[in-house]
Amino acid sequence: MKQDIEERHQVLLEEEVIRRAQTNPKDFRFLYEKYFKPIFLFVLHRVGDKDLAGDLTSQVFLKAMVNLAKYQFRGFPFSAWLYRIAVNECNDFFRRNKRARLVVLTDESVETLYEEMFGHDLTEELKVKLPVILQMLKPDELQLIELRFLEGKAFKEVSEILDISENYAKVRTYRILDKMRKLFTQGSK
Repeated sequence: MKQDIEERHQVLLEEEVIRRAQTNPKDFRFLYEKYFKPIFLFVLHRVGDKDLAGDLTSQVFLKAMVNLAKYQFRGFPFSAWLYRIAVNECNDFFRRNKRARLVVLTDESVETLYEEMFGHDLTEELKVKLPVILQMLKPDELQLIELRFLEGKAFKEVSEILDISENYAKVRTYRILDKMRKLFTQGSK
């Protein structure tokens, strides 16, 4: 209960900061300082280069500041809007430069994904096969798996970032997991 009150208080404070920043760009600094590191890391996990991640993250915040007047509160955290801008910036970069996307796998994220797919502990076999299976996914499928399992986002936030319904995010995720299971078992034969 106390945590819920604290979270709601933080949301109200952030909403007030956003309203002020919509009329006074100097107030955007608080949002920049609060979200720079998580957005930078999000971008870095996709591009694998600190300088490039810094440039793209700067573009994310520039676009956010320029378009802040258009931002509307829709029951999602402000960070979801920033992540959506970051996803679009990364996708634009890869399209323009015809570069391959990087997927950063941690032991924890791999275990979470494997447990979701098979319901039991990770095997050494998957550690080897997972990167290959991820490469077989379409870019939009990979993006959804990354947000949900590698970034640990809740379905509600995934839906806001990708601008899809929460139900569709769930259905699509489980279809992709089923596809991954099939790819894994085909490769095991």
